[in-house]
Amino acid sequence: MLAGDVPRAVGDALGRLGARVEELESGRDLDEARVSSWAGAIAPLYALVYDAREAFGGGGQEGLRECLERGWVTVRGVATGALIPAGAGKVVLIAPQADAGSLAAAARDALENLARTLSVEWARYGVATVAIAPGASTTDDELAELVCFLVSPAGEYFTGCVFELGGGGGGREPNHLIRSS
Repeated sequence: MLAGDVPRAVGDALGRLGARVEELESGRDLDEARVSSWAGAIAPLYALVYDAREAFGGGGQEGLRECLERGWVTVRGVATGALIPAGAGKVVLIAPQADAGSLAAAARDALENLARTLSVEWARYGVATVAIAPGASTTDDELAELVCFLVSPAGEYFTGCVFELGGGGGGREPNHLIRSS
């Protein structure tokens, strides 16, 4: 399931791998009860990919508040409506790029913290969470490749960590860096 303005490349890549891709409209009128009900109605769901970049917009206090509020409502609604009752699932949080505006670093840190916290809290339900922190030059195809890996059986090992992406492989940023505590 995709929420936020997830790049088309991600949905297309998941679809090519045989995933049933559902999209949640995540506007300002989002509420947890509606998301939970919606998720329960289309269950079974295996994974949620929430892209906070659109909600963050140009940044600042309002962008930070919006991306975190929408993220929490979406994640909790999908988890309580479908993932936790199923006893399994994966949550992938995509953070804004570091250069997305003021307070982008705070948004990235908050989403990383959410992934870490939920990985502990929801482990007993079989729900794993990770965050992706795209770099300035990360392409949609690189993002899609990582998302597909994380929601595949090969990505089962990862929970409570952040993947920092550079992009292109030719710059100073690393392509994939996993930070874990």
